[in-house]
Amino acid sequence: MNVRVQRLFVATTNAGKLRDFAAAAGARVKIDPLAGLGSIAAPDEDEATFEGNARIKAIYYSKFAPGEIVIADDSGLEVDALHGAPGVRSARYADDCGFVSDASPSLSPDERNNQCLIAAMRDVPPDERVGRYRCALAAARDEVVIAIGSGAVEGRILETARGNGGFGYDPYFVPAGEVESMAELDMQERMKLSHRGRALSDLLSHLDLTG
Repeated sequence: MNVRVQRLFVATTNAGKLRDFAAAAGARVKIDPLAGLGSIAAPDEDEATFEGNARIKAIYYSKFAPGEIVIADDSGLEVDALHGAPGVRSARYADDCGFVSDASPSLSPDERNNQCLIAAMRDVPPDERVGRYRCALAAARDEVVIAIGSGAVEGRILETARGNGGFGYDPYFVPAGEVESMAELDMQERMKLSHRGRALSDLLSHLDLTG
């Protein structure tokens, strides 16, 4: 018997995010990047929550794929000692803080964000360096949100980077129950712990894929 495969378009060009979603999708779901995304002006992400921003993006980008299901995420790192920062501003944390590295002025955005985070946590003792990765996903068709999913993974923040895998804050984040950072874990283990993978699984449980 043939099994119908549902295609979902993801509003991201981030290879790491696409990999996480594809790994969590399963056999009945095909994950594709939204075509032409690089030439589409991005919407303002001005909500105070991950879910709010995910909704904005899913509704907006669904206009560019009529009749199709488009999913969009908003995700980031919350640190308790920083009152939830970087939070929804995780990708723009260093810019928001006006952070400049005197030692390495030509850092990548991820490197700047990481250095800004570690500078902000300089005086935080080891037992208080706790936080979580959080992801919210919204699915929309023709500018109407049809499902929401969320996922999180608790952990602690290192003082120095470890590992070369993953992206974002992964070299500084050790998931609860693990001894290696996200960037040190192999791909299979990282996918098991992925907050994006968990969010997609939650989203799919609320999404009717029979139509």
